[in-house]
Amino acid sequence: MGLPLLMRVGMAGLIVAAALAWGLPDAASAQGRCETQRQVWADQAVANAISLYSLEWTPFGANEVGWGVYLPLLQKELGTDCEPGTSDFAAAMAAFQARYALPATGGFDQATFEVLKGVLQERRPFVMARVRDECPDPPPLRELGYLEAPEEHADRLTRLLRRDVLASYRRMVAAARAEVPEVRNDPELLQIFSGFRDPEADAARCAAERNCDGLRRAVCSPHRTGTAVDLYVGQLLGMGVDSTNPASRQHMTQGATYRWLVKNAGRFGFVPYIYEPWHWEWIGPSAGYGTP
Repeated sequence: MGLPLLMRVGMAGLIVAAALAWGLPDAASAQGRCETQRQVWADQAVANAISLYSLEWTPFGANEVGWGVYLPLLQKELGTDCEPGTSDFAAAMAAFQARYALPATGGFDQATFEVLKGVLQERRPFVMARVRDECPDPPPLRELGYLEAPEEHADRLTRLLRRDVLASYRRMVAAARAEVPEVRNDPELLQIFSGFRDPEADAARCAAERNCDGLRRAVCSPHRTGTAVDLYVGQLLGMGVDSTNPASRQHMTQGATYRWLVKNAGRFGFVPYIYEPWHWEWIGPSAGYGTP
């Protein structure tokens, strides 16, 4: 049964606001291109537009409000660039849910998020090694190459990355500068502020700062492999380049740089970590995680 008419009329402004906030030129364009399923999914589209900003939940153990931080990655998995307040987005969500044996409601919820998180985590070989209780050895020094000065972010200098990963990173940045005006006009974007980290030094820092919580810093870090990079994708005023504050992460994921990475990093062998917009791991372009 649909929402009462007066409620639906009252929510129309929210749908328009959501459409504008996520980069659509106007609500009419959303309805023209992404409203082919209105007869079935109109009410769920309204519900998604509201929960995008109002859902109170704990995706990683801490309270968050809204799920816009995770929208670009979700859209990629759904195979749509339609916005949450549209019927076609709800239809794509329902198809995703059905594919993973969830109730095909078309609405975003924590169960759907857990599946999304699992799908993304399984693409990270390092995570799967940790599931097996393995901590990969660091590469031999001969396999590590030096970054050039323009590739290092001044906030936190790093020097080394595995040579094959560094070559892929350079190809990716060249493509981003060619395809994204924001990146082309700001040399700071996509600089690396953390690459290879010596396991012993990382463990000492981890113990000293007492923040080995598996989110901000892991006891066994993927940076020990020389295949993980922390990329500058922007920052909120007054917060660090790797601030895990929800507002900070929201700011990063709304930018053109991050959205380009979500759509294109797979072309160059990189996969994301869902919690940290800046963290990407190289698995090789043959893995098949590219632009849909």
